Amino acid sequence: MSDATHPAPPPPGALEEEAHRRDTRTRWLMSLPAIFIIVCFAAGPLLVMVVYSFLTPGDYGNVEWEFSTDAWVNVLLQRDIFDDTLMWADAHLSIFWRSLSLSLSLITTVLALIFGVPTAWFIATQPPGKRELWLFLVTVPFWTNLLVRTIAIQELIRAEGVINTVLMWLGVIEAPIQMMFTDFAIAFGMTYVYLPLMVLPVYAAVDKLDFRLVGAAHDLYAGRWTAFRRVILPLVKPGIIAGSILVFIPCLGAYVTPRVLGGGKNLMFGNLIELQFGAGRNWLLGAALSLTLMVIVMISLVWYVRVTSRERENG
Repeated sequence: MSDATHPAPPPPGALEEEAHRRDTRTRWLMSLPAIFIIVCFAAGPLLVMVVYSFLTPGDYGNVEWEFSTDAWVNVLLQRDIFDDTLMWADAHLSIFWRSLSLSLSLITTVLALIFGVPTAWFIATQPPGKRELWLFLVTVPFWTNLLVRTIAIQELIRAEGVINTVLMWLGVIEAPIQMMFTDFAIAFGMTYVYLPLMVLPVYAAVDKLDFRLVGAAHDLYAGRWTAFRRVILPLVKPGIIAGSILVFIPCLGAYVTPRVLGGGKNLMFGNLIELQFGAGRNWLLGAALSLTLMVIVMISLVWYVRVTSRERENG
């Protein structure tokens, strides 16, 4: 009788497991709107690009729904118009080299390092009351549209701009220096645009630095260069790597700055993609180029994660 009226208690942990399942179900239901938005507005366009990259180009710039890998082949190769043989796409390779090599993206990252690391060190070593002001001044350019900032750089380096005017007034030069529509103008503009992305991560790393370790290194007769190389640099290296990635990746797909300061003469990866979707009317090649850029970015991010994970494992 007592067993029928009083059922046996649940096994130990059953109530906690049921509560955990209920909590997990609630969390998934609450996150469904965000998942829907991500799938529709992030994964959806990416899936469209993947599908388009494997279709066949039409005769008049349209797309035929037939499977083809010609778009991926045309990323690096092109067919001769006379004998239909494959050869290297020199125009694409030169743009890839300009975007990835010492010419622009990498040199912009190096310039951002040269100017960003001392700036971050200066801000981090200021009294606490002044750091907020300097950080505020660093982030002020982000309040302005990218196009406006690029045009401001144009006013500095054009023939009648501030730099040429000052140099001619000082007697350093007799005629204006041609800086617009060159690789120098693009690198200069991108360094200015993306410099805060280098300063902020390096500042966060320097701000966490225990300066007592630097003092201990000096007490052990280490010079400034030795203390910097053996103590400071290993501790702030994660911030330097993070800042370099944050600068290098946007430089790969930069479009506005090379278009305005380069005058459309010195194309970069982003300009080449825009050209295929616009005047070139070759959406298939544009989709393949976009996915190629995404793969390059993913490789850079995976490398960064591996480096930081290795640093974390080594303490």
